[in-house]
Amino acid sequence: MNLILAPMQGLLDPVMRRLLTDIGGYSECVTEFVRITHTLHSRATWRRHMPEIDHSCRTHAGTPCTLQLLGSDPDNMAANAQAAVAAGAQKIDLNFGCPAPTVNKHQGGAILLREPERIRQIVATVRQRLPENIPLTAKMRLGYEDGSHALECAQAIAQGGASALAVHARTKIEGYRPPAHWEQIAPIRQALSIPVIANGDVFSLADYLAIRQTSGCQHVMLGRGAVITPDLARQIQRHNQGLPPQPAGFADYLVWIRRFFQLCREHAGDTPYPAARLKQWLGMMKTAHPQAAHLFTQLRPLTSLQQIEQLLDNYRPQPE
Repeated sequence: MNLILAPMQGLLDPVMRRLLTDIGGYSECVTEFVRITHTLHSRATWRRHMPEIDHSCRTHAGTPCTLQLLGSDPDNMAANAQAAVAAGAQKIDLNFGCPAPTVNKHQGGAILLREPERIRQIVATVRQRLPENIPLTAKMRLGYEDGSHALECAQAIAQGGASALAVHARTKIEGYRPPAHWEQIAPIRQALSIPVIANGDVFSLADYLAIRQTSGCQHVMLGRGAVITPDLARQIQRHNQGLPPQPAGFADYLVWIRRFFQLCREHAGDTPYPAARLKQWLGMMKTAHPQAAHLFTQLRPLTSLQQIEQLLDNYRPQPE
């Protein structure tokens, strides 16, 4: 029963991957996508997207990290996959699910779900040119406008040689609007001989149990739920071990928030990045945690890193 941290662009960057895998519960994590066009990327590019490449492709906590590529040209995708492996990548994932309009306009991500044969060609070309010992996986949505080609696309990915497939249970058009259609993952799982990983709207232990039951999948990928509730994977892991989930209190959250801000400053120095990332995180967290909403209200108008640091140092959570 693998629990995988999803590749969410602009959200699950190296700093957030480090924090969440330090908190624990994950079998694996996947990077934000590296966009593949006509350029053969250098090792500096791979390291920027996946600094874990310098540490045997593992996070600080030892969680294996997979490099994700996004593009539409089979040869360029394969050449860059080879270059990434030469630079140290140990596992490659292909993105067929990104809903961003700019990405789709340039024939990347979910737009390819209109063309199952093109997907098969991309996967097959990358698989053929990678060393046999390098696993190749993929992630997709149910479709672009609708899910009518979902099974065909999934089969194309498997036929191309992918060893596992993650399925976000929404179409591109649906974006992130609820609900996620967990029941539509089940036919894909039943039709494929490779492992299928269920993804979409897992915000709690109850959601995790429900998506597994509905989809029939043993493996689950966490995205926004992992960011909103940082110890969600650890709760799930404890449940799977037959232990009480023991959800963290906001006092623990505050420790993680301070640590995240510190890691952001180490990563980017005195730039707008630490403040922007912290506000982004609290802005998501406040939807489920009232104390995060209170902290976000106080932090939101601040722009000085010193002011933010002072607020975090002096902030005391309310009794729960």
